[in-house]
Amino acid sequence: MYRNDAHQPLKFPNRCTDITSTMNNALSASTIVQPSSGPPTDGEILTVMDVAQFLRVPKSTVYKLARVGELPALKIGKHWRFLRRDIHEWMHSRSQQG
Repeated sequence: MYRNDAHQPLKFPNRCTDITSTMNNALSASTIVQPSSGPPTDGEILTVMDVAQFLRVPKSTVYKLARVGELPALKIGKHWRFLRRDIHEWMHSRSQQG
């Protein structure tokens, strides 16, 4: 016998199947870092965009300064990363020079 179920919606049991939110919540809870001393942002890792906004310069300037070694940075793969503390110290040393 032929049944025309093409227009009937599929019905599934009402279960939580959103594993993405479950995994993200678990990841967030496990990656909270509490620094042992100093201000809470002392060891914060910054991106090129973060540093460019902080210094109020174009991203290209940040890339150039990092590439030539003038700006304290670490290259991880193809990505540049900066420690907030190092950028603050760099700014302080530059203001002392001039």
